[in-house]
Amino acid sequence: MDRSADVLLSDGSAVHLRPIRPDDAPAIVEFHSKLSDRTRYLRYFSPYPRIPERDLERFVNVDHRDREAFVIVSGPRIMAVGRYERLGPGSPDAEVAFVVEDAHQGRGIGSVLLEHLAEAAQENGITRFVAEVLPQNGGMLRVFSDFGYQIQRKYDDGVVHLSFPIAATEKSREVQESREHRTEARSIARLLQPRGVAVYGASASGQGIGAAVLGHLRDGGYTGAVVPVHPHADRVSGLPAYPSAVGAGADIDLAVIAVPPEVVAAAVADAAAAGAGGLVVLSAGFAEAGPAGAAAQRALIEQAHAAGLRVVGPNSMGLANTDPGVRLNATLAPRLPAAGRVGFFSQSGALGVALLAEADRRGLGLSSFVSAGNRADVSGNDLLQYWQDDPGTDAVLLYLETFGNPRKFARLARRMSRIKPVVAVASATRPPGLAGDLPGPDANAVTALFARSGVIRVDTVAELFDVGILLAHQPLPAGRRVGVVGNSSALSGLAVAACRANGLTVADGYPHDISPQASAHDFADALADTAVDERVDALVVVFAPPLPGQLPDEDTDFAAALGSVALAGEKPTVATFLLGALASRVPSYPSVEEAVRALGRVAAYADWLRRPPGVVPALSGVDAAPDLDGPPAEILASYGIPVVPSTSASTLDQVLSAAAEVGYPVALKAAGRALRHRIDLGAVRLALADPDDVTAAYAELSAAFGPDVLVQTMVPPGVACTIEMVEDPAFGPVVGFGLGGVASELLGDIAWRAAPLTDRAAEALVDEPRAAPLLHGYRGSAPVDRDALIDLLLRVGRLADDHPRIRALSLNPVLTRPDGYSVLHAAMEIGTAGTRRDSGPRRLSTP
Repeated sequence: MDRSADVLLSDGSAVHLRPIRPDDAPAIVEFHSKLSDRTRYLRYFSPYPRIPERDLERFVNVDHRDREAFVIVSGPRIMAVGRYERLGPGSPDAEVAFVVEDAHQGRGIGSVLLEHLAEAAQENGITRFVAEVLPQNGGMLRVFSDFGYQIQRKYDDGVVHLSFPIAATEKSREVQESREHRTEARSIARLLQPRGVAVYGASASGQGIGAAVLGHLRDGGYTGAVVPVHPHADRVSGLPAYPSAVGAGADIDLAVIAVPPEVVAAAVADAAAAGAGGLVVLSAGFAEAGPAGAAAQRALIEQAHAAGLRVVGPNSMGLANTDPGVRLNATLAPRLPAAGRVGFFSQSGALGVALLAEADRRGLGLSSFVSAGNRADVSGNDLLQYWQDDPGTDAVLLYLETFGNPRKFARLARRMSRIKPVVAVASATRPPGLAGDLPGPDANAVTALFARSGVIRVDTVAELFDVGILLAHQPLPAGRRVGVVGNSSALSGLAVAACRANGLTVADGYPHDISPQASAHDFADALADTAVDERVDALVVVFAPPLPGQLPDEDTDFAAALGSVALAGEKPTVATFLLGALASRVPSYPSVEEAVRALGRVAAYADWLRRPPGVVPALSGVDAAPDLDGPPAEILASYGIPVVPSTSASTLDQVLSAAAEVGYPVALKAAGRALRHRIDLGAVRLALADPDDVTAAYAELSAAFGPDVLVQTMVPPGVACTIEMVEDPAFGPVVGFGLGGVASELLGDIAWRAAPLTDRAAEALVDEPRAAPLLHGYRGSAPVDRDALIDLLLRVGRLADDHPRIRALSLNPVLTRPDGYSVLHAAMEIGTAGTRRDSGPRRLSTP
């Protein structure tokens, strides 16, 4: 197994972690020579001025099982070494130790090594680390104590003896995610708040994208140093140019690269030598150009990370920061939107300029903007980490074409959305063949999944701006009651219909129609009355002048009336204000439907904020290490999910033998996965009391559906349900629940939630399907055991979350009763585990 990884340190710079190799011996000697006397003493408890040949041989040769060692490298140079060694054959304990070069201490290297060593040790059956640390080694003691492990300490013979289990705990995961958040946010801050920018590829003639970006930096008022790098010219675009950024004598934090792909590597090396922290690669010709370009892209990222650099792109459109203290326009857009408080991430480089132009046209002020292009390194997840704590950003817009790390996105989005709203345009399609022929969330269900993670998902770029404008300028609604005010009964009627279609309630007494001939004063009074109406949570204003363009002065009065009332209130206001201009700070939309749809999206988000998040409960009777190559029933049993046994048969003799073995009465079912619950098609025969019944039933089934059948003991009747799990491209593992039957399947009456399930998510799954009343005593029937059904869903969610190899699962049917449930059939797809990248130690994952 390859345990190499690019990782971020506490200052946001990238380094490479990998297992030690025998050919590292010379580098280890050099590394040891750079350690101070104090560091050597704290690590080895003696001066240890040089490494004896015998020790060196042992240090660099490990079996990667009982003995493992990792090095942290930056380019060819080793910065740190961490290792564990098992305490005796088969022992569950191992001693752990690491040492960091003095110049790099305090950068979070120790905690990174500990995370990766713990993962490797657990994979090899080690469950506990022990360590011996001198009392004066406060930095090392803090690494262990701050990690979240339950540490036992003992002081003996002048040494602190530490012992702790290395299985992840809630506290250790919290610590790890907090460190991940800080390091990723800092790496992006180095890109968006640079002290100086070097531009590679700006031609002396002023032509090309490099020269365009250089001009935008120069003319946009960027407050830092701008350094054109050119092999021959002394000046480029009126600025002094240098053959190397190192020679400029400026603090270079960001490099913008717009050179042909074959010379990008040279630019990266020069930027690294100048001390840059990140790159924006505008150059095309990488992964989007085919296999050779993809290989060049991988080499680019390896080179950049080895030098400590993050990469935006390649094939990017650039990035921008409108903060008056920065004024960075390193994009291909000649004009940025006004400074505002909305962060904007675009995966598409091609659309980037158009998106910025549309934001500018609609008056949406931005705090910062990043176009990821091929998204080889920096992704939307990184920007969420940065914007979460950015004091200049109040809301986030995302244009996403694909998800590189869906589980991480879902986790970050849930956390971020509790603090700041996130609006996303994202594909709702599932890759073909993702989960075989098992069902999965459709487009509507994916939209709902976004909403339940707090993300406001929209279908088009236009809707992205519709919602963004509303969030940027208006407060969140306290509820879903809407007051409609207008001077056109036709428009008011459209507004009422749109409210109903978007889950909003028109408040009692509305719409409030005023006369088309009413004055601006009358209009303002109607708006003021609605704004203070306790029955109203939000306002929808529809206005059409009787003679458009005929009364310009009065048009302005109406706009001012709307703006003043909206600004004075605490309720969000949207308008369809057909005057050809926007009222101040009031979002105005071309149609009533667009205005109300945006309000409905925001109201749903406000509802989500008001609901408590729930917790993932502990579950009894779970063996989290089943044999995933075994039968599905055995895997499910390890998680406390019993499946009623069934026996396959393909001849009458086999059928009769199986029936006698399980005991009468029995059920006989066609073996096909799509048929085994289809009573309506005659593919299921129940309550067969004796061999004669079985013989007759088998004759009919085999004639209609073929010889292969399942024989199963009868269980008490109940309400048929179905539980599904699939890997969704936007959320990773998701769990679905619905009532059984072809009608429910046809109508898509199944609810979905991301795994692992919280207690509240499991409860909501049970109650959400339209057919859910059948579970609660519909028309006099006995209600089923709701708690048992919730427990079953929680176990499925835990199974899905624990095991990335489980690509899909179907429990169908599940018969639910007042005394519990019976799972009659289970289908499972097992695949590779390489698709989830949001568990284990921190690492930079490149899509």
